[in-house]
Amino acid sequence: MTALFPEPARPSFAAASAAPTGQQWTIGRGPFEASVVEVGGGLRSLTMDGAPLVAGFGADEPCQSGRGQQLMPWPNRIRDGRYTWQGKQQQLPITEVPKGNASHGLVRWAIWELIELEPDSVTVGYRLYPQPGWDHPLDLRTTYVLDDTGLVVTAAARNVGTAPAPFGYGAHPYLAIGDTALDDVWVKVPASTWLQTDERGLPTGRAAVADTPLDLRTGRPLGDTKLDTPFTDVLRDPDGMWRCTVATGAAGRIDLWADDAFPWLQVFTGVVEKGLGQPGIAIEPMTCPAEAFNSGDSLITLAPGDEWTGTWGISPARGPVADEALRPR
Repeated sequence: MTALFPEPARPSFAAASAAPTGQQWTIGRGPFEASVVEVGGGLRSLTMDGAPLVAGFGADEPCQSGRGQQLMPWPNRIRDGRYTWQGKQQQLPITEVPKGNASHGLVRWAIWELIELEPDSVTVGYRLYPQPGWDHPLDLRTTYVLDDTGLVVTAAARNVGTAPAPFGYGAHPYLAIGDTALDDVWVKVPASTWLQTDERGLPTGRAAVADTPLDLRTGRPLGDTKLDTPFTDVLRDPDGMWRCTVATGAAGRIDLWADDAFPWLQVFTGVVEKGLGQPGIAIEPMTCPAEAFNSGDSLITLAPGDEWTGTWGISPARGPVADEALRPR
C-alpha cells in the first residue's frame, strides 16, 4: 500500500562543509589576487605577487576585528542604539555590548548573494529589509575590480521603500604591515581635523590636528602614537582622491584612496597593540562619523528611488618614496 504521507527525502549532510565566512569568490589580474566572502560580502584577502596588501584572514577562519567588512546602513557607533527619524524613536540591537552601542550597521554578518563573477571582478548584493530599529528596505551592491593599479571597490545603496531613509557607509580593511613593529610603521593621513571621542568611542567635539601627535599630513613613523581616531577635512590630490599611506621596509608603501563620497576616515591600530590576528592598520573610508543618525553630521538621506554610490581602493604606491618612509629606526 502506498503511504498517504510518504516520508520526505532527507538531505545528507555527511559530506557538507562550510567555511566560517561562506562561499569564497577569488579574482585575479596580473600580480593581484583578491578573495571576497559570502558572509558580509567583505574583502578577505588582497595580495600582489603572493604578498599580502591587506591583513585579512584565512578561508578556514571567521572574520575578526571587522577585517574587510562592509558597514551599512551606518558606520561606527550609535549611542545606546537609539535615534529618532522623522519623529519616530528607534531602538536598534546593542552589538557593542561593553560600550552599550549599536555598532557598524546591519549587514556585516548577513549572507550576500553573488550577482556577477568575472576573472578580474566580482559583484555581490543584499536586500536589507525592515527589522527592529530600522524601517527601510534598501538594495545594496558592491563590486570589487582588479585593474593594473590594484583593487577598486564601488559600493551602492538604493532606497526601494516608500519613505526617506538615513544612510551611511563605511569599509574596514586593514593595510598589512607584516612583522614591522608598530612604532616603526610610516603613516600618512591627509586630514586637518580629528573628531575627539569619549571612552565609548562617541564624539565629543572637533579639533585641529596641527601641533598635535595626530598631525600625520606629511607622514612620519608612528612612534608611540596609538590611533582609534576619526579624521575629516581631508586633503585631496589633483585627481580628487584622498590617499592614506602605510609604509614598511618589508611591504613597501600601500595607499588606500577614496573619492568625494567619503569626507571621513578612521585609523585604528588596536589589533597590532593587542596582537589580534595578522598585523595591520585599519584605514576606514566613511561617509559619516559615529552618531550621525543623531547628530546629522554628514548623514545621507535617501529619498525613495534614490541611489548613493562611492568608490575607494587599495594600491601599491606609485612614484618615489621618501627615504624616511622606509628607513628602519
